[in-house]
Amino acid sequence: MKLLKFGGTSLASAKKFLCVANIIEQNIRSEQTAVVLSAPAKITNYLVSIIETITQENKTLDIINLTETVFINLIKDLSKIQSNFPFLKIKNIINKEFNRLKQIIHGVMLLQQCPDSIRAIIISRGEILSIYIMKSILKSKNYNVTVINPIKQLVSSGTYLDSTINIIESKKRIENMTIDKDDIILMPGFIAGNEKQELSVLGRNGSDYSAAVLAVCLNAKICEIWTDVDGVFTCDPREVSNAYLLKSISYKEAMELSYFGAKVLHPRTIEPIAKFKIPCVIKNTNNPNSSGTVICSSNFSKEKRLKGVTHLDHIMMLHVSVLLTKKMNNIISRILNIMSQNNIKIILITQSSSQNKINFCILKDKTNLALSSLNKELQLELKNCLLKPFKVTKNLSILSVVGSDIYKKNNIASKIFSSLGNSKINVLAIAQGSSKHSISVVIKTKNILNAVRNVHDILFYNKKIIHVFLIGIGGVGGTLLKQILRQHTFLNINNIEIKIRIIANSKKILISNDTIDLLHWEKDFQKTTEEFNIKKLNNIIQNHCCTNSVIIDCTSDELLSEQYINFLYSGFHIIASNKKANTSKWEYYQEIRNAVSKTNKKFLYETNVGAGLPVIETIQNLFKTGDKLIRFKGILSGSLSFIFGKLEEGVLLSKATQEARKLGFTEPNPCDDLSGIDVARKLLILAREAGHKIELKNIKIEPLLPITFKKHKDVNKFLVELKKLDAHFLQLINKALDSGNVLRYVGTIEETGECFIKLEEVNVNDPLYKIKNGENALAFYTNYYQSIPLVLRGYGAGNNVTASGVFSDLLRILS
Repeated sequence: MKLLKFGGTSLASAKKFLCVANIIEQNIRSEQTAVVLSAPAKITNYLVSIIETITQENKTLDIINLTETVFINLIKDLSKIQSNFPFLKIKNIINKEFNRLKQIIHGVMLLQQCPDSIRAIIISRGEILSIYIMKSILKSKNYNVTVINPIKQLVSSGTYLDSTINIIESKKRIENMTIDKDDIILMPGFIAGNEKQELSVLGRNGSDYSAAVLAVCLNAKICEIWTDVDGVFTCDPREVSNAYLLKSISYKEAMELSYFGAKVLHPRTIEPIAKFKIPCVIKNTNNPNSSGTVICSSNFSKEKRLKGVTHLDHIMMLHVSVLLTKKMNNIISRILNIMSQNNIKIILITQSSSQNKINFCILKDKTNLALSSLNKELQLELKNCLLKPFKVTKNLSILSVVGSDIYKKNNIASKIFSSLGNSKINVLAIAQGSSKHSISVVIKTKNILNAVRNVHDILFYNKKIIHVFLIGIGGVGGTLLKQILRQHTFLNINNIEIKIRIIANSKKILISNDTIDLLHWEKDFQKTTEEFNIKKLNNIIQNHCCTNSVIIDCTSDELLSEQYINFLYSGFHIIASNKKANTSKWEYYQEIRNAVSKTNKKFLYETNVGAGLPVIETIQNLFKTGDKLIRFKGILSGSLSFIFGKLEEGVLLSKATQEARKLGFTEPNPCDDLSGIDVARKLLILAREAGHKIELKNIKIEPLLPITFKKHKDVNKFLVELKKLDAHFLQLINKALDSGNVLRYVGTIEETGECFIKLEEVNVNDPLYKIKNGENALAFYTNYYQSIPLVLRGYGAGNNVTASGVFSDLLRILS
């Protein structure tokens, strides 16, 4: 015997009813099959709405008529697809049911109240009609069907709206039924009968519960719960993209997952199948070939110990402070008594003996009842100052990690707290040890999704994840995204996943809770209407910090660079091609370093000097090992390197500058390159790395452009005016060439810290002599590298090399 239970989403349409019928047919070929059905999707909600609107007659009748129409349309569609389906017969049954329902509602309206016994009758109509429809489908396919009436056969106790089934008595009654071995057995879920054989319903997840009970009563070998998901996942796949399907979990693990919010099975459903050791399989009606998840005794489960991360929301924490230590135990026992008497479930409890405090978590909707009950029962203790007034912390959630014997894994708790700490998420309470199958922490609800993703990643995902928040999608930023996409295979082989969480420019921002698809990011960015500003960015990073979260600044925005300290303290690493932070005031430069030290986050800026050349890391490693800079000389502008190389070839200054701009070597306005300010910023960064406390104003710049030369905001006007200098530079170049030298725009740092930039004639023996075509060259004369300097040479401009340098910094986050 096999039992199949189908939920409302599996019965949402005529096609889905027939899909369920096909699944039943496939099973009946190999063994006798019993089937429990829920109401079709949304029907129970409609029926509840009928009761809730009894004071609004017209609205109530509209909902009744809508619900009836849903059923009529469903069987009408069935009659079009399924031959021999008795449409008129079932239509008459549906009409009679809804006429009876209207009579019941009329009586309720006269009373202006709805007794629980009547409420149970109303909300269970959907399950009863599901059985009528499925029976007709199966009979039209020439199958014999036996319908179990749960009001007569399932004996329940409790209230009309939340009953519990007496399994032993129900089993006796069903065993006394005469059921042909070839019959398909049908039973509506959610329904039972009390000792007076009055209809009662089984409360939350009642259909699953009645299916589990029927499986026990029929001695079924297996119970299959068919729904709209493939089974039980390590996390809710709608919240965590890399959650994966579990092949099996134990009854105890399923109980823990369900208790702490996972939509698996209600604990009351698991109890009967666990007690009688009936395996339960969660399967997907939309994907019947999927193996699903088996819930069974622990000795069947061969997967790893950890099984899932889940969360329970709408939690509040009640704080109790006892002023006399000797009264502590008495107060605690009384509080637990009060909670029990008022049917208030304590989900999690912590105690501090040193401070005489007890904190316990309950569901939010029980807050007022809990406070009023405690204040009433403990009023004398409060009046005599034996207790402090009760305090409440609201808007909380409980995150739980579930697995068999989880306490035996030494590093699970440390990984959980490390992940939460790295994400700047505070833990308000911890429960470990009370259950050997779970570890639970209480955190603020606003952080719960972020926390779940981070904890799941660190426990279940074998890839190293970097969360990228990219600002600036011009030449460098756009090229970086292309490089990341192109390196997908390499990253995958090395177990690295780069998730692009935001992409922004100065006007708009594209945001994803998981990752932006790099194949279509440009189209998605065009569609977004979300405006970008610093305030919005700060709000985003406060709520989206994950382990290895990185802000990449590919802008030249000074306001953005002023936020770096805030980013670091918010838990973010920073990668900057933007030079503004490192060339700002010395005090701010130092504040960033202090923040890096305190937060243990990385501030990487390799592309600030030399684009993709490994300059910063190289000299930092030198100076860390005790080396000292004696002198530095370098060509630090790829654009000027290109321009002066062209001048040697006889190209005029204005034309060479236009070419450099087209190739992406220059700043957006080439005037910034020719003014020498960009070279000065790079020289300042190198000087500060060498330990010199200087400002940008201390660097002496011999400008390439005369003082009288205007800086135009209009680039085209600037390039036209630049023609006035063509003859002058042609003369300078020819003079140098006549002497066997070349002209280079050189930045120098002396041992004293003096920095200057000027146009120099360089001879053939100088390491800067051959540098042109966009190359940079940096010659470091140090204690370790004297007479023959350490020279770094290569392209120092261009989107590809600069983006490559940013990409390299990004991968260093994992080191």
